[in-house]
Amino acid sequence: MTTRARTAHTADLTPAELDAVRGLLDAAFDGDFGDEDWDHGLGGVHVLVHDGSGLAAHGAVVMRRVRHRDRWLRTGYVENVAVRADARRTGLGGRVMAELERVVDRAYDLGALSASDDGARLYTSRGWQPWTGEVYVLSPRDGVVRMPDEEGSTHVRTTPAGSLDPAHPLLFDWRDGDVL
Repeated sequence: MTTRARTAHTADLTPAELDAVRGLLDAAFDGDFGDEDWDHGLGGVHVLVHDGSGLAAHGAVVMRRVRHRDRWLRTGYVENVAVRADARRTGLGGRVMAELERVVDRAYDLGALSASDDGARLYTSRGWQPWTGEVYVLSPRDGVVRMPDEEGSTHVRTTPAGSLDPAHPLLFDWRDGDVL
């Protein structure tokens, strides 16, 4: 089956394309995808892969700030990666990630994402490294807060502009909903 991919900023997606992406994500996450999850993937670069049945795969990369040592790093944070159920295990997830990685490598100091158990296999096979250090967030109410539950699921991709030492924690900027 022939597929075609499109890379575009949120501002360049039509309302119909955004509706199709939201529908794919709602279905792929089996009802565990809310409005805050949706919001996390907006405002960045999207990769949409279509096949003969419509939207088959999607992923986005948005800008976040992550402090490591004493430096805030421009971080390409990967969000909302999903493949339609009947198109899984056909390479479309890898195709989406290849384009997102191109964006991360050329535009950011660091790539980061939070992987589900099912998704971790895709990311590690592509060279994303599970973060072995501590993970924190900068809460507007409580200040710096450790996120031990996220330490096993956070993955990073270093770029030539950024190198990391797990002896020093990652401190992520705040956002509503799932912080990571």
